[in-house]
Amino acid sequence: MKVLYVEDDDISRDYVQQGLARHGLVVDVAKNGTVGLEHAKTGVYDVIVLDVMLPDFDGFELLGRLRSSGIDTPTIFLSARGEVGDRIQGLDLGADDYLAKPFAFAELLLRIRSLARRRLGDSVHRCLRVADLELDLGGHKVRRGSTVIDLSPRQFALLEYLMRNAGFALTRSMITEKVWGYGFETRSNAIDVQISYLRNKIDADFEPRLIHTVKGVGYILEDRSGEEHAA
Repeated sequence: MKVLYVEDDDISRDYVQQGLARHGLVVDVAKNGTVGLEHAKTGVYDVIVLDVMLPDFDGFELLGRLRSSGIDTPTIFLSARGEVGDRIQGLDLGADDYLAKPFAFAELLLRIRSLARRRLGDSVHRCLRVADLELDLGGHKVRRGSTVIDLSPRQFALLEYLMRNAGFALTRSMITEKVWGYGFETRSNAIDVQISYLRNKIDADFEPRLIHTVKGVGYILEDRSGEEHAA
């Protein structure tokens, strides 16, 4: 899951970013409305967490611009301005939720996941399958046949991205942006290392192999067993 957090306070921003990352979420941050709007308009986020008081223009205006431009990404306000009038204004502009500071981190995490599940729709779309590989988004579980596979949060996010795009070759830049977020060094070998770990867990002891290298491009996840039989 990929989250955008727009917040100008360094302490709050770092606290939320690090906390969400520990639970397997990929978090991009923006310190003002201008950068937040630029990121949000890409449409790559599952949820946007938005402060109201920003240094250039406030979160209400940012959300209004997003909704008027057709960006319907689920958005939750996380703000010290928790008066009834502020909540009404935020929700009236198209926010999906409003959480006042101070807050319990567990509640924020729960609300973010709830918004993401709502966007995914019914249970069919919360479970991804390729061959006998199954990824349960709601339960955060992975199985290969009858075998339960334990993945780190980063590996789970990487596998989710590969499975959502099964059959499509993904470049390292695409994987970096979606799984590691803005600011990560693309030339790092972290992607190749995590792919190697993932292969050892979901491919090494199973057939067919599902993760393939596309030379000069990146990686693809697909079932090629039919091609092998045809050959």
